[in-house]
Amino acid sequence: MEIAFIGLGNMGAPMAANLLKAGHALTVFDLDANAVAAALLAGATSAGSPREAAARADLVITMLPAAAHVRQVYLGEDGVLAGARPGVPMVDCSTIDPATVRTVAEAAASQDSPFADAPVSGGTGGAQAGTLTFMVGADQPLFERIRPVLLAMGRNVVPCGAPGTGQVAKICNNLLLGISMMGVSEAMALGAALGIDPAVLAGIINTSTGRCWSSDSYNPYPGVQPAAPAARGYVGGFAADLMLKDLGLATDAARQAHQPLWMGALAQQLYQSMSQQGMGRLDFSACLKLYEKQDPSA
Repeated sequence: MEIAFIGLGNMGAPMAANLLKAGHALTVFDLDANAVAAALLAGATSAGSPREAAARADLVITMLPAAAHVRQVYLGEDGVLAGARPGVPMVDCSTIDPATVRTVAEAAASQDSPFADAPVSGGTGGAQAGTLTFMVGADQPLFERIRPVLLAMGRNVVPCGAPGTGQVAKICNNLLLGISMMGVSEAMALGAALGIDPAVLAGIINTSTGRCWSSDSYNPYPGVQPAAPAARGYVGGFAADLMLKDLGLATDAARQAHQPLWMGALAQQLYQSMSQQGMGRLDFSACLKLYEKQDPSA
């Protein structure tokens, strides 16, 4: 299949590489010349704009940083909708607000192009390994049409409902993840302060009722899990600033729905504090550092 893939960042680049490995023909666009060059070496061709990339495609996939980029790439003068043929399906894998998804979907529908939002879970490791989970907001015919392509990049492709519901699923999941990581960090820091070996405490939590993904697969305490970011100075993984962005999406959506978000709002403030302290590029599990005792003489 001829696919236009727009957005070759930390997630998009390995996703595009997996599509190439699956035998698809890719035309790529990104503002980062180095990212484009790497894709060309892997077998892709390049375009000078989203409009040019979409003009060649039987399917358009985007993976972009924020809602503003999605609006520009799809709705801009040199955007996807200006170049795509009527009827070409479009899939946005970015993590953005549901309202933007619905705006772009309506614009796509006006020229008979079906549109799906399909944000992902699994991080950069999942993108490289092709084990991502896609949360798809699309009608059933479009879901069945794009599912085989998404399975070239992921292991689970889950229908969530109409366009926008993929984003609803993603922001609710990441809301819970951000809260749970803060909770695990708080418990681990308290245990260490009270004198228990953190590895012993983690083992107890992970075989007891406090168990969750943040404790048993991504524990924030250094030395507990060799493969977790905590074991490598919190470098790599999912940046705290990205978690802050996702919590902002959740709190904005909650405000529009008149739905209280007590714990989410507090978690957002804590990740904001991380960012203000210069820890925004560290993995979000570095929130454990917020609980470290400060030297009063410093």
